[in-house]
Amino acid sequence: MSSVGECFDIGASIKRALLEFENRQNNFASAYNISLEQLDYLRPSEVSNKFNVFCSEKNVAGSGALMRLAPVPLFFYRYPKYAVHFSGYNSKLTHDDQRAYDACRYYGALIVAALSGKSKKELLDDNFYSKHIDWFNHEPLHPDIMTVAQGSYKKKNGYKDGIRGTGYVVHVLEAALWAFYYDEYSFKKGVLAAINLGDNTDTTAAIYGQLAGAYYGYGRLPQKWLKYLYGHSFIKCLSKWIAYEAKRWNPNSVLPLTVTASGNQQQQSNITMDVSTKQHQDSNTNTSVSQPYSPQIAQAHSTKNHKSKSKLVLQTKGGEEQSESRKHTLNIMQPNGTPKALTPQ
Repeated sequence: MSSVGECFDIGASIKRALLEFENRQNNFASAYNISLEQLDYLRPSEVSNKFNVFCSEKNVAGSGALMRLAPVPLFFYRYPKYAVHFSGYNSKLTHDDQRAYDACRYYGALIVAALSGKSKKELLDDNFYSKHIDWFNHEPLHPDIMTVAQGSYKKKNGYKDGIRGTGYVVHVLEAALWAFYYDEYSFKKGVLAAINLGDNTDTTAAIYGQLAGAYYGYGRLPQKWLKYLYGHSFIKCLSKWIAYEAKRWNPNSVLPLTVTASGNQQQQSNITMDVSTKQHQDSNTNTSVSQPYSPQIAQAHSTKNHKSKSKLVLQTKGGEEQSESRKHTLNIMQPNGTPKALTPQ
C-alpha cells in the first residue's frame, strides 16, 4: 500500500525476502500439486511445520520491518506480552537481526502503552523498558536499542546533534522518537520535523506516524492530508476489520511458537501463537488476507455457504498412508468445488 497509490520505492532487504518467499511458495505448491491461489486458504496449523516464513538473510538491520509495524501492536494491544512478542516476530520475517528485532519489540510496546492511555511523559520515560519488563518477557534489549530507549534521542538541535533518519534501524528509531519528543503535541509538526531531517524521509515520517497516530488518535490528524490520502476509505475499512478481529482474538487456545534468533540459536518463547481458536471455528466465512477488497468479495463473504467446500488432506512425504487420527484435514474454498488431495509429488 502507498499513500499515493503507487509503489515508488522498495528496500533491497524487503525485495530479497519477498523473492525468497515467492520461491518457497512455488516450491510448496509444486511439491503438493496445488495452485498458488489455493495456498491463500491453507490454515497456519496445516503448514506451520512445512513452510518456513522467515525469509530474511542474516544481519539485516534495515528499517523496513519497523516502518510496517503498527498493525501488530494494534491487533494485540489488549495482551501486551503478545503484542511485544509478535512485534519482534514481525521483524524476523524480513530482517533477521537483533537490533531490528528489538527495535520492533520496543516500539511495539510504546504503541501498546499509547493505546492504553499512557501519557507522553510515561511513554518517553528513560526507564520505560524496566518499568514494563514483564511485557518483554524479561528478555533484554540489544545495547544499541537500549541506548535509544534510555533517551539518546532527546537532543534539542536534532540534525546538528547527530540525529539522522537513515535506513539503519537504530538511527531511524532515534529520529522518529526525537520527532515525537519535540512535536509540541502536533502530529503535523512531528511529521514535518521527521521529514526535514533529510536522508530516508518517508521511512522516518512513517515510523513517527505509527506512535504519534496511536497517541493522538484519528481525530487529530490533519484533515487536509487525509483528503488527499490514496485509498482513504479502504484504509478505514481495513482498520475496522483489524479492530473487530482483534476484539475476538484470545490466547486461550494456542500452539507453541519457536522464533529463530540471530546466530542460528533457537529461542523457545513462553509466548505462543493462536492458530486455530474457537473464534475462528465459529466463523461462517473463509477469508484470504491477500485478497484485495471488492464489493464482489464482500458480498460473497456475507453469504453463508456461498460456495461448496472441499477437503484437502496433507500426507507425509513419500506418500505413505496415515491413520485417520494422524491426517491433517483442511476445509478450503475451491473455485470449482472439486476435492483435491494435497500429496507430495
